[in-house]
Parts: sequence; structure tokens; C-alpha cells
Amino acid sequence: MLEINNLSVEVGGKRILTNINLRVEMGYTHVLFGPNGAGKSALLMTIMGFSGYNAVEGEIIFKGEDITHMPVNERAKLGIGVMTQRPPNMTGIKLGEFVKLVSKKNINPEELAKPLDMIRFLDRDINVGFSGGEIKRSELLQLAAQKPDLYLLDEPESGVDLVSIEQIGSTIKKLLFGDATCAGERRKKGKSALIITHTGQILDYVEADKGYVLSNGMMLCTGNPRELLNQIKSKGYKGCIRCNREMS
Repeated sequence: MLEINNLSVEVGGKRILTNINLRVEMGYTHVLFGPNGAGKSALLMTIMGFSGYNAVEGEIIFKGEDITHMPVNERAKLGIGVMTQRPPNMTGIKLGEFVKLVSKKNINPEELAKPLDMIRFLDRDINVGFSGGEIKRSELLQLAAQKPDLYLLDEPESGVDLVSIEQIGSTIKKLLFGDATCAGERRKKGKSALIITHTGQILDYVEADKGYVLSNGMMLCTGNPRELLNQIKSKGYKGCIRCNREMS
């Protein structure tokens, strides 16, 4: 589904990602760990095609097509959706109107909003006056309408309370896995995801297949996501860096 080969990225002429290699197969969920400033969000922004993130080397392949220099709207049409860490306020457009706009077919916004407890927000400007948890749920509502094939989720559990994280985690699980009861069924549905997480809380709700550790703009290692998380908790990211140096 997604293949990143030797990708290097600059922002404002400064190198922030170097020689990134990553592959997310159809129906698989991968998680990305890393300290603040590692380049995790920049990687998601580059995959989505946001302006200012310049791929100076390498390529991004999605569904067999080179999208390295494709505009963001074309990537969205191909089936990539993103939940950003700090989405902007959008005055002048109501959340319900936007949900209809991004949906692939005629839908009832209230039906999508009800499980997320967002019905009362449909007549409000997007994210204006929303709490952290409400913004996250607003983003998920928009993704539920878009129904992308690849979900890019930037720290979905950050800045929300314990009640919201359960609601957000359960919604993400439903978006990715639907009613699948096993990994085999999940693969057939073709929904894939790359999720950035700091705390690892999302793993309490979403079964991830593979984990990566990114630091200083470079991919350090990959492996079982829960094993990586346990290593990070016990040794910190410095331990990952030392381990990578010993292996290299």
C-alpha cells in the first residue's frame, strides 16, 4: 500500500529527515515512536504532501504510484487521510457541511457523529472553541466520512482525558478493522495505518503489526511494537540509539 524508499526531506532548507525507508502493507497497522523533535510529524506531513516539506531525495509510492511530488488534494483522492496533531480552526464552515463535502457518497452526518458524541458540534465552525478531545473526535468524524485506505494518525491519544481516549481508541479500531474478528479478515478489508504515539496508549485499543523508532530524523530500528515500547519505557530513547550504534 505505502512504500517509502531512501526519503530525505528538508524544511526551509534544513534537513529534517534522512534516508527513511518504510513499508506499510495493505491491511496492516504500523506505529512510529520517537522523542520530541525526531521528525515523526514531518514524515506524516510529507506523506500527505503538505507544503513546505520538500522531498529532496528518494520516493513515496502509494498503491504502486509515485506520489512524491503530487499535491495534497490528489493524494487525498487516491485514498490517504490524516489526523494532524494540531489542526487549525476553520471559521466560516460548519463541521456538518465539511463532513458532507469530504464524504465519497451521500451520508447523514448525524449518523457518523452520534458514536463520537459530536452531533451538537455539527452546526459549529470546525474546531473553534473545541477542547483537545473534541478536536480529536472532530478529526475522526471527518476521516469516517472520507473513508481513506491509508490512515495517518499523529498522536491520537495526546491532550485528551481518560474518557476521550477510550472513545477515540475504540473509534480508530472500528475505522481500521470494522467488524473483523481476526488478522486475516482485517487484511482483506485493506485498511492500513501509520500511527505516531508517545505514550503507547493507542496499543490498548488497536492491534499494531509493526513498530518503528525515529530519532534525529533517522530510522533507528523496527520490530514488535509492544517490545519496542517496553524497551523505550525501561531504557528510554537513548537506549535505542545505543542499541542501533552497536548493531551498525
